[in-house]
Amino acid sequence: MPEAANPAHVLIDHALSLRWADLPEDVKARAKTFLHDSLAVGVAGRNAAHADAVLAMVQGWGAGDVAGVLGRPDVRLPAPSAAFVNAFQIHGQEYDCVHEPAVLHPMATVLAALLAEAQRGERVSGEQFLTAIVAGVDVAVTLGIAAPDALKFFRPATAGIFGCVAAIASLGAMPRDMALDAFGHALALVSGTMQAHVEGKPALPVQVANAARNSLVAIDLARGGMPGVTRPLDGPFGYFALMEVREALGPALARLGQGHRITEVSWKPFPTGRAGHGGIVAVQQLLAEQGLQAANLESLEYHAPPLIHRLVGRPAKAGMAPGYARLCMQYLAAVTLLRGKVTLADFGGEALDDPQVLVLANKITVIADDNPDLAAFVPARAVVRTLDGRELVQPVLAQLGSPEWPLSDAQHAEKAKGCLSFGGLAGVHEALERAVLGLDQQADAMGAIIGSGVLS
Repeated sequence: MPEAANPAHVLIDHALSLRWADLPEDVKARAKTFLHDSLAVGVAGRNAAHADAVLAMVQGWGAGDVAGVLGRPDVRLPAPSAAFVNAFQIHGQEYDCVHEPAVLHPMATVLAALLAEAQRGERVSGEQFLTAIVAGVDVAVTLGIAAPDALKFFRPATAGIFGCVAAIASLGAMPRDMALDAFGHALALVSGTMQAHVEGKPALPVQVANAARNSLVAIDLARGGMPGVTRPLDGPFGYFALMEVREALGPALARLGQGHRITEVSWKPFPTGRAGHGGIVAVQQLLAEQGLQAANLESLEYHAPPLIHRLVGRPAKAGMAPGYARLCMQYLAAVTLLRGKVTLADFGGEALDDPQVLVLANKITVIADDNPDLAAFVPARAVVRTLDGRELVQPVLAQLGSPEWPLSDAQHAEKAKGCLSFGGLAGVHEALERAVLGLDQQADAMGAIIGSGVLS
């Protein structure tokens, strides 16, 4: 990037330049994969904690029947309201895909915004819709990997709104100047605090929801002729000055010419914070391969990079809310010891109050190692001491669901089926799979997605 180049221009030009026919096959495949995954996760989010209250609140903002809501075939809302609810549902159970190096969930915001935009405007093809997903993920993740330090603000929301604007610009081939104005307006509408993460409060999916909704506001302001700021990213009061410790935009922008970021996205095999997944899998391996039994556990230490300790090193306690428990390694590892895995059902009231889980949780500790990479999830290791005097060690070198250890087709399908069943739409699995696999052949993207039965 030339020294004087405006990074907002680089990102918008990239988003507007993408064409489905030019994308590599692995990029096309991952766009479909994470569209399918995110739609299924959003259906499950219909039964997330507080989801009904969020819908009731949003219905009070005003009537309209423009856009549907995942998992709620009888609900239609104004487009910004639908974007808010869908984003909340996609992220509401911590089951949506994640880009680990960026520490960012790109699809919750991008997909929610695109679903709303595609239902309120002119018909868009499957190719346009899928290309817009790739564009939005590229932009949001680029902002994430351009921030090499620990999170100050909640990046899925703060970087997410810019990804949404870029995705919508791509979707409708928006005029460049108008797209740049919308990108500038996103700065005025950006928000999202890490305090909700520290406390394990449901404001996390609310912040994601607000980013998706506000992206439509930014787009509409630009369409109305209102100019946006011209240096939203690198200005003295721009995104990086306000939201991140420092920026490394040059190397991140250079990667735009080196593939697409959606191929680097990870599945979430468990409905928890991604930082808890390594510990869950380590416990599963200890149970299956080293003969560990919950009744024989004296202590379990999970030695991991500082990010893991920061995100999920909190203590388990009686009366935990679902959002807190999803970000508590003590709880997640204890559940795995007792039940063999962590599922959506493990965050209801009865499961959260299981006294056996809390007893085991008190034997589990997360210990930060000296890894200098503040965005690292691995390497890590679980160290177990048993009551009969053994010491068991389980290394964690990759995260299940990551590009280095992807879910198999069968594992992906099992997750999708479980999500659809949890959301009360088990019968639409085959129709949804067909719709997504053939989406790039469809002249009407939303007609195909609505026809699958996941939304009205």
